[in-house]
Amino acid sequence: MNFQFFLEKLMASKAFENFMGENKEAYLCGGFFILDLVGEDNKQHFDFYNPTINKMFSFKLEEGIQLLPVEMIDSRIPGKIKANYDFDFNDVINLIREEMKKQEIEKKIQKIILSLQELEGKDYLIGTVFVSGMGMAKVNIDISEMKIVVFEKKSFFDLMRK
Repeated sequence: MNFQFFLEKLMASKAFENFMGENKEAYLCGGFFILDLVGEDNKQHFDFYNPTINKMFSFKLEEGIQLLPVEMIDSRIPGKIKANYDFDFNDVINLIREEMKKQEIEKKIQKIILSLQELEGKDYLIGTVFVSGMGMAKVNIDISEMKIVVFEKKSFFDLMRK
């Protein structure tokens, strides 16, 4: 499960070629990935923003390549994401497992939801890690260094209290 593989799969598609033909100013502004370690609910989406028409579009990759319009809730203009990353999602999983071990979390990862975002000039994978026993963790990974910069343990009950 390689990031660049999914991106190249998208860029080689007719749907993407047609989209870029009509949206020459569009740029990669995000991504959404679900890594399901117990089932088969893996997902890969890439988001593109066209500043000329102030619209965002998402390409859903898991069942062929589908172009979906995205409703922009926020008025902020999304930042550009570099498209030259070549990391493997298995390495991301291992990075999270190592951090869990350091923090003495002995639960098993069930699912990881990741959002690819640009924040303050850097690209990050911002994620929620679901583990057995209704536990979860918030994780931010600096992609350029493949380093966890935020890791916070949470539980489902913490969220219920809020």
